[in-house]
Amino acid sequence: MLGALKIASVLLLLLSNAVAAGEWRGDVSVDYLWFAQSPAYPGQRDSYVSAALQPEYLHDWNDGYDLFTFKVFYRIDEYDKARRRGDVRELSYLHAAEDWEITVGVSKVFWGVTESIHLVDIINQPDTVENIDGEAKLGQPMINLTLIRDWGVLSAFVLPGFRERTFPGVAGRPRFAVLIDTDNPVYESRAGKRHVDYALRYSHSLGDWDVGLSFFRGTSREPRFVVNGPIVNGLPLSVAPLYEQTVQIGIDLQATLGSWLWKLEAIQRSGQGERFAAAAGGFEYTFVGVFDSDVDLGMIAEYLYDGRDDNVTVSPFSSSPFQNDLVLGLRVVRNDAQSSELLLSVIHDLDGQGLTYNIEASRRLGDSFKLSLEARGVSNVAAGSLLASFERDNRLRTELAFYF
Repeated sequence: MLGALKIASVLLLLLSNAVAAGEWRGDVSVDYLWFAQSPAYPGQRDSYVSAALQPEYLHDWNDGYDLFTFKVFYRIDEYDKARRRGDVRELSYLHAAEDWEITVGVSKVFWGVTESIHLVDIINQPDTVENIDGEAKLGQPMINLTLIRDWGVLSAFVLPGFRERTFPGVAGRPRFAVLIDTDNPVYESRAGKRHVDYALRYSHSLGDWDVGLSFFRGTSREPRFVVNGPIVNGLPLSVAPLYEQTVQIGIDLQATLGSWLWKLEAIQRSGQGERFAAAAGGFEYTFVGVFDSDVDLGMIAEYLYDGRDDNVTVSPFSSSPFQNDLVLGLRVVRNDAQSSELLLSVIHDLDGQGLTYNIEASRRLGDSFKLSLEARGVSNVAAGSLLASFERDNRLRTELAFYF
């Protein structure tokens, strides 16, 4: 007992010294979401106001070879109860050596190169309550060992603990027409959330080419859905997330050839019905200093393929709406002191099932503030498609963030 108390005392002393020597930073933001049309479902509103706080604590020692990171996120929302929650994004210890490093704790890892979708990015669960584009991620418990060699970088992951995907509540907007019963998820594994997953990734740079190969075995981050309620007008009133055991093999390639940036992501996944493949690939060409100015103009084109169906009248069904789609985009970077940027993109369904468009703009205001604008919408979508749920959800989002 005395020994345990001594160990606890030493740990508390080390933690107090770390807090005193470390650095706090982060941001607080106010978000206004406005919809151009009246809502399609009961409980939804024409506009929403929310606020978020995201502090981060960093402490490094041993000449930077050791790093402790603590990052939390909390949001309050005017109407959507599903957005009134917090999450530990990161709580990790990193030790780096000359040719290896290890991370233990809750952390975030990003894989991928394409602009429109990140097929190979499978470690962290998307936080779709934050944004339906999947860019925001939940923290993932992990042990990550990385070997850095002349022949490439090899990372091995042990992932003890599963994070369920978040979904907007009844009052949330946008949301699927079908209600997601997050209180009653279905797991293929008897271990449920306690299932231990594994992943490997190899990456290497070969001249102008960056190559990544990945392997994942465990609980799928992307659930399918099973009907658990009555069907009305061809659609179920409620579905439950189905988390199956999957194996995914992925590859990502990026080539930098002058002003051209060529990108490819491709996966093959088994365990969710029939084995399927999906791919996203294309290019970005940048005109540097157009008309002798400081502005860079990037032209983006990508093709999206997915072997699954997006029909929601079958059970279980997947949540991927992009089976045969063309992405066209334009990126404008002013290269000014305010870091002003603009991204325009359109996803055209080549099977004639509609358009998805996206506009993102951001600009720093002074040294501590940043204003971001985001417009998203769909048009001419086919009935029965996943995107049909969002026909009345064309929207504009404005965010003002203060960084400290």
